[in-house]
Amino acid sequence: MSARSVRHRLPKLLAEEGRNEIQHVVAIIFVLIASNLDAVAAERLKFWNLTGFTIKELHLAPAGTEDWGPDQCRNDPDGAVEADERLTLRDIVPGRYSVKLLDEKGRVCIVRNVEVLAGKPYAFSISEKEITDCSK
Repeated sequence: MSARSVRHRLPKLLAEEGRNEIQHVVAIIFVLIASNLDAVAAERLKFWNLTGFTIKELHLAPAGTEDWGPDQCRNDPDGAVEADERLTLRDIVPGRYSVKLLDEKGRVCIVRNVEVLAGKPYAFSISEKEITDCSK
């Protein structure tokens, strides 16, 4: 039963004395909500560090801007992303971004026009060869 059909049947069910039917409808609504939450949780986006160094800060900004978001490394238990480690991203949706990172050597690097994808084992990765715009 879809959410739309439940919404159309609800007034009729409320007018009837079918308390069991109402409980059944409420249970279906909770199942629909829970399944949507599971789908969202399954779409958690991850960054994969393919560089040879630890990343201490990782910020994303919509492509073409410098509106840097929060440090995504805070999502990691030790606050950094080691080489070949994956990091769960928070409050990021698929799209194109600039990525600013601070590595363990103190370099600040920006990688532009990175595509963040959903539905894959990781949303995006950065390798050593992609890091060309750095300052200390």
